[in-house]
Amino acid sequence: MTSSAPAVPAWINSAANWLTPNRIRAQAFVLALCLWGVCAVDFATPSLFDRAGNIKFQDFLQFYISARLINQGRSSQLFDQRVADAEMRAIVREPNRVQLPTVYGPQVGLLFTPLARMSFPAAARIWAALSLLVVAACFYLLWATCPALRSQARTVAICAVAFPPLFHFFVRGQISALLLLCLSAAFLAFRADRNWLAGVALGCLVFKPQFLVAIPLVLLLAQAWKAFAGLALSAAGQLALTTLYFGANVMRAYFDTMLHVSRWVGLSEIGPAHIQMHSLRSFFTLLIPEPTIALALYVVTSIAAIAIAAAVWRSSATLAVRFSALILTSVLVNPHLFIYDLLILAPASLLLVDWVLRAKPAAAPTLLVLLYLSYLLPLFGPLSRWTHLQLSVLAFAALLWVLWRCSEIPIHRLAANQPAVV
Repeated sequence: MTSSAPAVPAWINSAANWLTPNRIRAQAFVLALCLWGVCAVDFATPSLFDRAGNIKFQDFLQFYISARLINQGRSSQLFDQRVADAEMRAIVREPNRVQLPTVYGPQVGLLFTPLARMSFPAAARIWAALSLLVVAACFYLLWATCPALRSQARTVAICAVAFPPLFHFFVRGQISALLLLCLSAAFLAFRADRNWLAGVALGCLVFKPQFLVAIPLVLLLAQAWKAFAGLALSAAGQLALTTLYFGANVMRAYFDTMLHVSRWVGLSEIGPAHIQMHSLRSFFTLLIPEPTIALALYVVTSIAAIAIAAAVWRSSATLAVRFSALILTSVLVNPHLFIYDLLILAPASLLLVDWVLRAKPAAAPTLLVLLYLSYLLPLFGPLSRWTHLQLSVLAFAALLWVLWRCSEIPIHRLAANQPAVV
């Protein structure tokens, strides 16, 4: 930052000074103990249901059912809700009110076909263990690129275990580990100056296409041609191969499901869906009672977030700052992002803390406080049922704004004819 940077308020400095490694480590330990202690007690039942009456690893059912249908040669029924309900009743024989629509591309079900040959409980436990190994590997590879955090290995490990999205992704049996794997591979490729390969890794996110609402636009506006080309080819290739394997009718059913989100978005969620989401779309849906106005504000603020991220990407800022801005924008613009998918914020958290400790920018206290809030506030998402204010989204947006200020490049330079950084 230059000497013209605005002074950091005293209360932010005080809050940042309070966030010592010892305090963070102690808080993370208590949080991990609470989260995983609850998980252990809740899952310690002999049946498919936990103590709260929910199906253990509930979200994994949709992947398991899809894989089983594929194994049985019934791919044409992948997106038939009546078939999904019948399959679930065959697996979960006890009465329940859960409906699990198939909302992922058929290529996701294909990935789990080996596990579908086992019973659901065995398959779910194996996936949970494998996905934790994937997450641990990603965390380690990212941490290895952070020299300022080498001496804080124990603190980083405890914070990783206590990370709220990690807990939610595990208990739900979700596939957020694959998102983290794609983004971690993309960062490592960018770091090695393999921009085309980084784009290929980002394009793999098309299995969950809402994560590709913002990223391609940011790369396109930033004139990151190699990364954009890799992303486009990777995403198109995955969809083309899936269509060739499953046929056009199955893909039409999938796209119809994705285009009519309102049919299914609240079916499988425990409680109102919007209070468990953490993006600009859900933020304005909760805050503004008029749907048209809420949608308009979401579109306007999403455009602003994409423009800011593109400006950061084209700046001379370090890769840690630019890649973190890309991740934050993919979260903010995502039309329906649940807490378990906030696992993708882990790279941004690690990279930014390392950068702050090494570079010591003028905005360091503000960044540390915002990173702390971004870590914790998703836990309090259910409070938005009464407050109608999703505080986590404000923290993410503020963090993106501060990163733009740190990059020292005004948005209007997007229109300038300057060579792209990547």
